[in-house]
Amino acid sequence: MSVKKASISASPPTGKFSKSDRVPKLRRHKPTGQGYVVLSGRTFYLGRHNSPEALQKYHRVLAEWMANGRQLRIDPQQITVKEMLARFWLYAENHYRRSNGAASSELGNYLTVIKFLKKLYADTRACDFGPMALRVVREQMVAQGWCRSSVNRMAGRIKSIFRWATEQELIPGSIWHALMAVAGLRSGYCEAPEPAPVRPVRQELVDAVKPFVSRQIWAMIQLQLLTAARPGELCVLRPCDIDRSGKVWMYKPPHHKTSHHGHERVVYIGPRAQAMLMPFLLRPAESYCFSPAEALHEHYQQRHQLRKTPLHYGNRPGANRVERPQRTPGDQYDVNAYRRAIERACELASPLPEHLRSQRLEETRKRETPQQWRSHLSDAQKAEVRAWRKAHHWHPHQLRHNAATGLRKEFGLETARIILGHRSAAVTLIYAEADMQKAIEVIEKVG
Repeated sequence: MSVKKASISASPPTGKFSKSDRVPKLRRHKPTGQGYVVLSGRTFYLGRHNSPEALQKYHRVLAEWMANGRQLRIDPQQITVKEMLARFWLYAENHYRRSNGAASSELGNYLTVIKFLKKLYADTRACDFGPMALRVVREQMVAQGWCRSSVNRMAGRIKSIFRWATEQELIPGSIWHALMAVAGLRSGYCEAPEPAPVRPVRQELVDAVKPFVSRQIWAMIQLQLLTAARPGELCVLRPCDIDRSGKVWMYKPPHHKTSHHGHERVVYIGPRAQAMLMPFLLRPAESYCFSPAEALHEHYQQRHQLRKTPLHYGNRPGANRVERPQRTPGDQYDVNAYRRAIERACELASPLPEHLRSQRLEETRKRETPQQWRSHLSDAQKAEVRAWRKAHHWHPHQLRHNAATGLRKEFGLETARIILGHRSAAVTLIYAEADMQKAIEVIEKVG
C-alpha cells in the first residue's frame, strides 16, 4: 500500500450513497444456520443466526470496522511504516480542513513528513521504528539545510503520526512513548542553523514596488500596514464579513490561523484603511474583495488603452487568447500568489547588478532560463545574489511586523497584542521590535 498525494479539494455531498457507503448486512449461512457478515472481503461467523449473541458480535465487529475507517485491523507487530502512513493520510485528508472545506497548510506539512519517512523506512515494521530511526530522519532534514525550529516542528509531526497510530491500535503504545523520549534540537548544540528573525521592512522598499503591482496587491499591502492583518486574512476578505455599523469597522475572518483552537479573530479597520478598502466593496456581498481575475482584466485593459498600433492591423483584444492555458486566474488570491506578486515586483523594482543578470543567448535571441542562469554562476556570485535579494527583497509577513512595531512604540504592548489578535503578550514580543531609541534616551538621563 503506497501513500499518494490525493486531491485536497472538498467535494459537496450529493445526497446519494454509493456501494462503498452501505453498511454490510447480517446474513444467514443456510448449510449451518450461522449468522455472518463480510467486511473488506473477509467473512466473520457470529454464531446462531438472529440469536442475541450473534447480534451482539455483529454490532461489535461492525463498529470496530467502521471506527477503523472501513478497514480490518492489522496485527500491530506486522504493519509496515508505509501501511501506517497510508491509513494516516486517509485520516489527515478529512481532519486537516478549514470550516469552508479547503485543506489547511498543515496537510502539506504532513505530506512532507510522509515523504521523508517513506524514503528511509517505507518497508520497515512500524514497531521497529524507534528513537534512533527518528534521529536518522531528523539528520536528513538537517542535511537539507532546514533551520533548527523547522526540524523540531517536523519531528513533532512524526511523533503525532505515531500517536495517532497508537490511538487506532495499529502499533503498540510503547513505540510512541519511546519516540517521546527524543528531545528537540537545542540552540548551539546541533548543526542545524538558527532561523533568521523576521524584521520589519523599510518603507522605501515597500514604496518601490507600487509601480509594479496591481491596484489589488497594493491595496492589500496598505491594509496590512494599517490593520496588522495576516496575509491569509486579507485574501479571504468579503464585504459580507465586515461589520460597518461603527466608526471603526470590524472584520471577522471566516477562518484564520487559530480558528481550530476556537479563538475568535477581529481585524479593526480605521478611517484610512476604510478609504483604501471602499473601492473594493462595490461588488456582491459574497464575492472576494481582491480578485486575480479582476486584476488581470484591468491589466489587459490598460495595455489596450496604451496601444499605438491601429486595430485594423490585427491583434484585436482576445484574438490571441490561449484556448487551454496551464494556469487561469481565480476569484481570490491565496497567500502564495500574493507572495509571488510581491517577489516579482521586488525583482523589477531592484534588479540585480548587470554582471549577475541572465544573459541573452545569441542562437535563440532569448534570455537564459533560470536553470541555465544558475548553472553558470560561481559560488561567489550565488552568494552575492543571495545577499542582494536579502537586502532588497521582502515578503508580506514582514508588513505585520511593521504594524506591530509601530503599535507597540506608540500605544504600548497590550494594545499591540489586542490588535494583532494574540492570546499572550509573549507572542506579540516576537512581532513588535523594541523601541531602542527610548531606552537610549532613558539611560542617557539616568546613567
